[in-house]
This record gives sequence, C-alpha cells and structure tokens, in this order.
Amino acid sequence: MNDAFIFSRRRLLSRAGLAAASLGLPVLAGAQADRWPSRPVKIVCNFPAGSSPDALIRAVSTPLQQALGQPVVIDNRAGASGIIGADIVAKSPADGYTWLMTAGSTITTSPYLFAKMPFDPHKDLAPVAAVARLNLFLVTRGDFPAGDAREFLVYLKKNPGKVTYGSAGNATGLHLAGEMLKSKAGASIVHVPYRGASLAMPDLLGGAIDFYFDPGIALPHVKAGKLKMLAIGAPQRSSLYPDVPTLDEVGLKGFDAGTTHGLYVPEGAPAAIVNRVNKEVNAALALESVKAQIASLAADPSPLTAAQFAAVMQGDSKRYGALIKEQHITAT
Repeated sequence: MNDAFIFSRRRLLSRAGLAAASLGLPVLAGAQADRWPSRPVKIVCNFPAGSSPDALIRAVSTPLQQALGQPVVIDNRAGASGIIGADIVAKSPADGYTWLMTAGSTITTSPYLFAKMPFDPHKDLAPVAAVARLNLFLVTRGDFPAGDAREFLVYLKKNPGKVTYGSAGNATGLHLAGEMLKSKAGASIVHVPYRGASLAMPDLLGGAIDFYFDPGIALPHVKAGKLKMLAIGAPQRSSLYPDVPTLDEVGLKGFDAGTTHGLYVPEGAPAAIVNRVNKEVNAALALESVKAQIASLAADPSPLTAAQFAAVMQGDSKRYGALIKEQHITAT
C-alpha cells in the first residue's frame, strides 16, 4: 500500500472514531445517571443551622440517605438573604452531586429586592422537589379589641395609622405579609421591624405592638391564652388549625403569604437524577416521623412533581413581585 492510501485510511478511521464517540456521549451520560450516586451528595442549605430550611432538610436527609445508599452531607452556607449559598450551587457542576435547600424567598422575592444578583434563580437553578409549605398566622396581642378576623379588619379601618405590626426585618416574609394585608384591606397600619421574629415576640406579649404574622414561634403562647390567633395567611386552612379561618375567607380574596421550601440543582442536571430525587423526597414526606417533624414547624408537607413545584414557585414569584413593586418595598 502506498503512503497516500495509508494516510487516507487513517483519516477515515479517525473520522469514524470521532463520530462513534459523539454518538456515544448521550449513552455515556445516561450510564452515569444510572450509576448515580456513586459518592456522597452535598446539600447546601443557604440559611443557618436551626432555620426552617435547615430543619426541613434534616428531617428528610436520613430517609434520603437510606434510599440513595450514599451519605447526604448538609453544608450550611448562610448570608446575604440566602444568596451566598444559592450562588455556590448555581455555579457548581450539574452532575447531581450538589443540591440547594432553600427557603422560597431566594427564588420568589430576592430578584425583586436586590438590584444585582450573582446568578439568575430562574435560569441557573432547576426545581427538583418541594419539601414543605410554610404559612403565616395572623396573631394579635392577648387584649387586642377584636375577637375574630372580621372584627380585626373592621378595627383597622376605623383606626387608621394607629395599629402596629412587627416583622423579622425589612423585606422579610413577615414584612411582606403585613404589606399584603395593608394593600388588600385598604388599611393604614404601621410597620415595626425587628432583627428577627423571635425579637418581636416580647413586644407582642407585652402589648408594645398589636399584631404580627407568625411563622410558628407564637403558637405556644396562643395555646396558653397569652396571644390570639385570628386567621391564617393562606388560601386553604391549616391542617394543624382547621378551625382557624383564612384571610381569603373573611374578605381578603387571594391573600397568600405562604412560601415553599425545597430542593434545587444547577440547571442542566440529568433528568433521570432530578426524577430520582423528586421520587425519594416525596417518599420521605409520606413517613410519619417526617410528617411529625414538619408539623413541629407549623408547616405542611408538599409532595409535588418537579413541574408542579416549578409552577408553584412561578406563581409565588409573580405575586410577590407585584406586591414589592406596588408597595415600593426595598431590602434596605
């Protein structure tokens, strides 16, 4: 064989090899997903230990670890309203080994509150599984002159600028709930921000403020008769307090100050892995031990498909975005 023939044959073989390799790439990716996980999985929680996202992921991490057959490591990376931890995950390899556990606010309100974010939560993170829906309860001081939610709304209208509500800080979920009430009720109320929900509690108990939207820490005081729970800020009644009406029921149509905490992966993660995680999280949420832990946070398990979870977050984002713009709320 002459040199020209040998060169031509080698070039054809090389091209054939490249074609075969390119055709084999999807198969290889599928095979990697089939073998997943082959090493520990890291879950970045973008809020501190003891926070609701942290408590929720720890509630499902043990059954997840058992189902996956690999260690599930929780890494708390708090700061900047959850942006620091979420940014770490958004810029991680989309191989299914780094997940994000976050409060809904990182996805639904932060893009409207911060002029610049180092990532786009709607483009760089993919929803995988909802863990729980956290709703807020309208709680007043024990001697507030209203016995139920309807009387409360009437009192607000008759006393413009005289009723105060506390929050966990400016632009937090509790603040947004108060502004949502203000908007839908057409009432003039005064916002008193604190550095955390727990710091507002002594003033509520002491009567220095009139009400606030409670994420769960006031419930023992309600049970003891020191505070009054008048309504839930959600479209549906709480399974924990079925006798407590929603604000929607008493006239504030569409009132929903809830948020869904859940798991995300970097955009582009294999669909097979997303589906597997979604399946295992939903299985964990059906366990009585996990339900009990979620109920202790005054929350409800949210077993959803990834598509359903994405739709919930899109709805929340649209609603909060409109409120933030209408009420001119900023993070500062």
